[in-house]
Amino acid sequence: MVETGEVKKRGRRKSRVGIVMSNKADKSIVVRVDRTYRHPRYEKIFRSFSKLYAHDEKNDAKVGDRVRVSETRPLSAKKRWRLMEVVERAK
Repeated sequence: MVETGEVKKRGRRKSRVGIVMSNKADKSIVVRVDRTYRHPRYEKIFRSFSKLYAHDEKNDAKVGDRVRVSETRPLSAKKRWRLMEVVERAK
């Protein structure tokens, strides 16, 4: 496998796909990432979510959009993610 200089220098970064819950702050969005998992013993299916605070440089994302965010260095007290792309616009 050939690694590019960028990947070698910074390593792999996590990325998540979620729904924008809020875009009220300037250049910031709150993204809800849903997760389903099965209980290891009883096999009941659980649903949970986590809120990620992401940096949106161009104020591009709107509430309800499906977006891809990527892990980055700390940008503020809560922001640890950066908006990569808007996957699907809200209807």
